[in-house]
Amino acid sequence: MKAVNNTTHKELACSLTIADRLLSRMKGLLGRESMSCGEGLWIKPCMSIHTFGMRFPIDVIFLNRQHAVVAVKKELPPNRLTAIYSAATSVLELPAGTIERTATKPGDRIALE
Repeated sequence: MKAVNNTTHKELACSLTIADRLLSRMKGLLGRESMSCGEGLWIKPCMSIHTFGMRFPIDVIFLNRQHAVVAVKKELPPNRLTAIYSAATSVLELPAGTIERTATKPGDRIALE
């Protein structure tokens, strides 16, 4: 799967994995050493995340049902919690720097294909 910011016309991830079952959502990126540019994890349903036990920072994009960006967290370091965004229904976890590189911000529309 791919994730593209339709507002900026920039690709967020060309290799997007979906975590839509309880165990895959709980595991997330735990146990990984890093994420390569172009990789991503789409967690659904999801309104908040944590990075406890992770080994690297990530960029986080919270999406609503229409895949509009509700909130972004740049370079979220390991061992942190995010706020709960009640408008969010899913989350994209991406390599640190992706939000900056793609100029993604709240209100942008994301295509997941």
